[in-house]
Amino acid sequence: MSTSTEQKEVGLVYHVNGNAYPIDANSDDFTVSITPSSSKELVEREGSDYLTEERGQLERTEVVVRDSRANAKGLREEDALLENGSQSIDSDDISSNPSRAPDSLKETSFSIGLQVVFPFLLAGFGTVAAGMVLDIVQHWNVFKEVTEVFILVPALLGLKGNLEMTLASRLSTAANIGQMDSAAEQWTMITGNLALIQVQATVVGFLASVAAVVFGWIPEGHFQLEHAVLLCASSMATAFIASLILGVIMVGVIIGSRKIGINPDNVATPIAASLGDLITLALLSGISWGLYIQLKAHPYINPLVCAFFVVLAPLWIIISKKNPATREVLYSGWEPVIIAMTISSVGGLILDKTVSDPNFAGIAVFTPVINGVGGNLVAVQASRISTYLHLSAVPGATPGDMHKTCPSPCRTFCSPDLNSRSSRVLFLLVVPGHLVFLYIINSMQGGHTTLTPIFIAFYMMAALLQVLILLYVADWMIHWMWGRGMDPDNFSIPYLTALGDLLGTGFLALSFHILWLIGDRDADVGD
Repeated sequence: MSTSTEQKEVGLVYHVNGNAYPIDANSDDFTVSITPSSSKELVEREGSDYLTEERGQLERTEVVVRDSRANAKGLREEDALLENGSQSIDSDDISSNPSRAPDSLKETSFSIGLQVVFPFLLAGFGTVAAGMVLDIVQHWNVFKEVTEVFILVPALLGLKGNLEMTLASRLSTAANIGQMDSAAEQWTMITGNLALIQVQATVVGFLASVAAVVFGWIPEGHFQLEHAVLLCASSMATAFIASLILGVIMVGVIIGSRKIGINPDNVATPIAASLGDLITLALLSGISWGLYIQLKAHPYINPLVCAFFVVLAPLWIIISKKNPATREVLYSGWEPVIIAMTISSVGGLILDKTVSDPNFAGIAVFTPVINGVGGNLVAVQASRISTYLHLSAVPGATPGDMHKTCPSPCRTFCSPDLNSRSSRVLFLLVVPGHLVFLYIINSMQGGHTTLTPIFIAFYMMAALLQVLILLYVADWMIHWMWGRGMDPDNFSIPYLTALGDLLGTGFLALSFHILWLIGDRDADVGD
């Protein structure tokens, strides 16, 4: 491209994934050489078929290609995939000139809202369905006798953001940059990524059960081994099966999208968000109920289930290590997933103690909704801020307009820049979105709480405060990570969605307690 090359003689180069490809500029559809060259070395090419057929030139061409800043993002990502690979030639031209990056991202508030609202509603309907399921299963014997199962709910639902949505992003990028065009490439990429999330799901499922034991029983001073094994088996089986089902669905959606000409980036993540909560919660309820029934008659089944998934783990490790795109994530992608699981488990502890009180049983149906909405909105903002920074610099470098200290709330929400504009749009979606979801819950006669005006007011205050804090923390956290050379794409979303689970559950529980204290105790509350 003209803005990213210096030429002794006219020679065009298409710069993708750190490689330089010569282009036939005279034809309507440019042709890219299949033999790449490094983006930082001197590229010497004889005037061969690319130029002689069209230009009749035989002279030697020397092209020096500057490494574009957009490709620097792909070189630093742990999964070795380039987010920018699916963009057009114009996008590469913009990214190679950082000074033009902010101009390329000028969007109106209306356009931002229009693009966000439909995936937001789709994901919200999934959280409503999950809330309806939780409202029903909270009365099952396994949830009453082994109440620590509630601690597993936010941790396992969080796997949707930590594993499945990350998988969707990796495979969408691979499809867009041509790494899944042939059947062999598809098989290698799919098997490596599915094996990777199975390893992560097995480990996180086990650690979530350990957290449930610690948070649930240690404060009470008593411990039951059979219940601990039940939690471990339920958690590992749920995480494994849910990740496998959602992973296969994501693979089908991405391959199908490519075949019919739809960008998988636009459809895969919303589908993962909408199906993840419902499938995971349904599996957790069914598996824990089935294992609880077998607890007395066949006590050996729970340990066998745990051993089965542990034995399978080395197989998934071997398969994922063979794929270079997943090898790095296998070694270094554990910290955000495990810490996010721990944070979500604290939210699960709050849910456990609240639901166990008959006066506050109504909280169950609203918890997945408020947590899901907050997590989805902050994930959108985190992705936008990260993209903005990647177009301006590389991780560790400081763009000219980047704040070096903790930002003020006015800068985050009231300044005229693009990220502030998107934060205002996302914040304004909270009230209408939740009103739609509350209407659906009420129409389906879900929950144990009458939607009185005072209840809706407290619920909206909790939701608005949750999203307000999340958007502000996202602005600070992503810039903080960027300044320390960390790629926010790989680290920020697990932390932010886990924080959303903790804040949403905590504020919702506080609202129920306040409503009880001020006398909003109609016959449905806690009934």
